[in-house]
Amino acid sequence: MSDPVSIGALWRGWRDVLGRLGFETAALDAKLLTGHALGLDALSLATREQEPVAAADAERVAALLQRRVGGESVARIIGEREFFGLAFALNAATLEPRPDTELLVELAIEALPQGGRLLDLGTGTGCIPIAVLANRPDAIGLATDISGEALEMARANAARHRVVDRLGFARGNWFEALSANEESVREFDLIVSNPPYITSAVVETLAPEVKDFDPRLALDGGSDGLAPYRIIAAQAQDFLVPGGKVLVEIGYDQGSSVSAMFSEHGFADIVVHKDLNGLDRVISGHHLKDK
Repeated sequence: MSDPVSIGALWRGWRDVLGRLGFETAALDAKLLTGHALGLDALSLATREQEPVAAADAERVAALLQRRVGGESVARIIGEREFFGLAFALNAATLEPRPDTELLVELAIEALPQGGRLLDLGTGTGCIPIAVLANRPDAIGLATDISGEALEMARANAARHRVVDRLGFARGNWFEALSANEESVREFDLIVSNPPYITSAVVETLAPEVKDFDPRLALDGGSDGLAPYRIIAAQAQDFLVPGGKVLVEIGYDQGSSVSAMFSEHGFADIVVHKDLNGLDRVISGHHLKDK
């Protein structure tokens, strides 16, 4: 019988496997998944490197790393992803929160008036409204999604971060969720959304961890990637207070097209906000229609 492998040797061995397969974050992935399987944080993983690993524990590590080899993201394997300083649990119906969307949250926190009412369309994990409400204890919100499974995850995340008493949930496709829920608030100070905006043809070319594991409904924006924006731009004014605001995340090449849609439907003061990489990321606009 061979001697048991040490913790350090175990994660480094998997680092080398991932490295040979072309994973750019091989060392980090191997550390995170080894630590998760063994119940060790980063400090413990470093200070206990020489300790032997029992065969059953090594098998548990191997099972997780094999999932990574198959293209599944570390966050999906662990079951949660950090976003805006908060941990969000994931399930098969939710998109994995990504740092790009934090700009939308920052803008929403600034845009909400005191005691404001927020609507998030297509909430997924609930990361956007939960992060906003966690930083704005005066505000309330409503999160919608077409998936009941996604709403269950969002509700659990809201409870985890202690905003569930200020965040309602409604199931339905875009604004249809409000019509289907008679108890829903009908007018909001701010509407936000990170809708699907990738063209149908491009979805098939995405990295396996996105294409094969993120829900297709949360990725595919139709033949031109703009289908959700047409709905939001056309209907948002019916659910905004006078002077209410919309914030939507967009693809890097969609600034002009989406801006034109909102302008056509009566929005003013339209601004395209760039992310830290200098790419178009969020569009904001006010609706000035009298109620």
